[in-house]
Amino acid sequence: MEKHIKKIILTTLLLLSMNASASSLSDDAIERGINQTCSSYLNQVEQSYNLNGLNITFAHPANPELLPSLHISSQKYNNGSSTFSATLTPDEEYCHISTVLVTSVNNQTCTEISQLKLEVDPELQVSSYADGDFTIITPKDNNYQIILTTLGETGCTMTETRMLWPGK
Repeated sequence: MEKHIKKIILTTLLLLSMNASASSLSDDAIERGINQTCSSYLNQVEQSYNLNGLNITFAHPANPELLPSLHISSQKYNNGSSTFSATLTPDEEYCHISTVLVTSVNNQTCTEISQLKLEVDPELQVSSYADGDFTIITPKDNNYQIILTTLGETGCTMTETRMLWPGK
């Protein structure tokens, strides 16, 4: 009998987690009572990054509208994966946002990725460290940074970080 109860509990938890992962980050934020301004900004960020993977939201159980929350989305691709993270910090009618997007690509080198990014924006500042194992890419306006980290002979991990203070 105990085995059946464990199976039922496990199945229920699995179904609930699948249901939670199917909704968007901004839907999760609204359901958990996150500040309306922060939820709106999260929706915009979510659309701009085209996030549609497995989603997890962490919020304070008693004061989600007043305290920072953490939102994570993970996606798998045929040549790698990515994990997006956003921290939302409510500030009265404002919301501060920090984001991190880590993408791992297993069939392209960091040198190739760096060259592609420079072709799109030749004004990017590129700095290389540790014999090319690390590359930092920064736009002229410094609104984000990308760190490329060599991953084997034909792989690269890209970490893009941003901090946003909308309205301030």
